[in-house]
Amino acid sequence: MKTYDAITLTTDGPVATMTLNRPQVRNAIDDAMRYEMLDALDHVAKEEGIRALVITGAGKGFCSGGDISAMQQRLSAPHGAVGINGWRRQHRTHHMISALHTLPKPTIAAVNGAATGLGCDLALCCDFVIAADTAALAMTYVLRGLIPDGGGMYFLPRRVGLSRAKELIFTGRTVQPDEALRIGMIDRVVPAESLLAEAQGWAGELSRSAPGAVALSKTILDQSFELTAEQVFAMGSQAQGICYASQDHLDSVRAFMARSAKRKEASS
Repeated sequence: MKTYDAITLTTDGPVATMTLNRPQVRNAIDDAMRYEMLDALDHVAKEEGIRALVITGAGKGFCSGGDISAMQQRLSAPHGAVGINGWRRQHRTHHMISALHTLPKPTIAAVNGAATGLGCDLALCCDFVIAADTAALAMTYVLRGLIPDGGGMYFLPRRVGLSRAKELIFTGRTVQPDEALRIGMIDRVVPAESLLAEAQGWAGELSRSAPGAVALSKTILDQSFELTAEQVFAMGSQAQGICYASQDHLDSVRAFMARSAKRKEASS
């Protein structure tokens, strides 16, 4: 377990769990949390024993978005500094979201409560989203005169389609778990009391697959909407060449051949 202030990172076998740990502000993301999340994601990416990541929130909320202190700083900053300060904060946010989205291991957002604004983006950038039946999701940016800046304009249309994504972003309305599941915004709904166990169990299932093959597949799949079929085939051929030489593939083939030989001996 690595020690942080704004998050906690624990491991149980091949599954790591990152918990946003600012419950007093519904786990709103400030600069300190961004840096801690980046460090934790770097650790998860490098640690070979970790094969899947679950992200959840402490207390009643998953993540209420960006910390209100950033809004207060914008109001009090000199007029000429607002733009460049905002650009720097955006750069840090996109670095963190990109690190999570491109993590070469399966990621699951376990949405235990409200996921709004940047918190909704954070959930959607994961490979899978499982939500408690008491959770809620909302792209609330427009209600503050802003646009989704944490990747939501990229991730949401890929989950729910362009027209529905526009409606959710233009209105900023709250989506309850049943509707979110029906429209494909999330993947599973479970009782609140079993959310974390369900998410960690799912992550455990995903962690059983060959990590190299999963990482290569994820990298290609995450780009497939922007590529032609020929490009996907070419990337797949390159990735398969790597898989052919991997220890996971060699071990699985040998095990398969050994089982086949035993079946033949038993039947003769």
